[in-house]
Amino acid sequence: MSNARTARFSRRGLLAAGGALGIGALVTACGSEDSKDGGSDAKGAAKSGPWSFKDDRGKTVSLDQVPTKIVAFTGVAAALYDYGIEVEGVFGPTKTKDGKADVQAGDMDVSKLTVFGNRFDQFNVEQYAAFQPEVLITTTFDAAGTLWYVPEASKDKIAKLAPSVALSVFDRQMPKPLQRMAELAESLGADLKDAKVVEAKKRFEAASERLRKAAKSRPEIKVLAGSASDAIFYVSGSNFSIDLEYFKALGVNLVEPPKKAMEANGGWFENLSWENVDKYPADVIMMDDRASTIQPADITEATWKKLPAVKAGQVIARSPEPILSYDKCTPLVENLAKAIESAKKVS
Repeated sequence: MSNARTARFSRRGLLAAGGALGIGALVTACGSEDSKDGGSDAKGAAKSGPWSFKDDRGKTVSLDQVPTKIVAFTGVAAALYDYGIEVEGVFGPTKTKDGKADVQAGDMDVSKLTVFGNRFDQFNVEQYAAFQPEVLITTTFDAAGTLWYVPEASKDKIAKLAPSVALSVFDRQMPKPLQRMAELAESLGADLKDAKVVEAKKRFEAASERLRKAAKSRPEIKVLAGSASDAIFYVSGSNFSIDLEYFKALGVNLVEPPKKAMEANGGWFENLSWENVDKYPADVIMMDDRASTIQPADITEATWKKLPAVKAGQVIARSPEPILSYDKCTPLVENLAKAIESAKKVS
């Protein structure tokens, strides 16, 4: 997964590299100190009463009431939406250039959202202050707890306006962040026993078992995770990415660039020129589906079109920043299982 977090990378390198990249800012939670229980203190909360949640930085935010004026990273808001928690204010990829919903917006009606920033390093602090947020919720892609899509330049101003909650999507397998998002949603009033929620989790578990069986029965099928930009093709290693780590644990034969080749990019991915896009043989290619990247149908490079997996039509979408609800993650697992089951050996 293409993730690097140092200023030396270009913005395109940060956002188009097949994973969540950034130099976002660590915002210290403005709530109470750490609680001892390691989780939410208000599970099953309705719409009122005290609220407390311990995030994945070890920070606990406590409020007198369950927050309703929530501002969240778009993908987080989309996940909460699947649990019945509607967030009014968002930041991050929300609308495409034509005004339609970005892939990270999920099922939300983006026309009804207050968007404080639609791109990386864009955040309207004045608008955010006027919104009078009670809490800011996002993810973190590093061990330091850096808040995803919170700009470095304005992080201190943002931190003063509301406490923050961060859920980690760094160096862990997909089920853990899914569980944590469900816990957060429950603390905000979601009913995890709702039939749709229960069924969604069952489908995710069934999809995972299907992928495990597919990987076991087709160990010869090599799967490469890639992402496209104008000048660079990025090949992601499984380290750190919640989806790739999980797929590998289920037995998927993932293409793994050497660690040395990924060192310059924080260990997340290797940069390849389009002339060298055939460096790693693969039978199935998973391509970054985010709007900041070039999609397979729009790649014009002749070297890409000559790849055996491309010629065989064995290219599927990958969501490096998956919406963390069971409903949205299930298709990602199912699609990979189906691709492996039906793939021709072309590498």
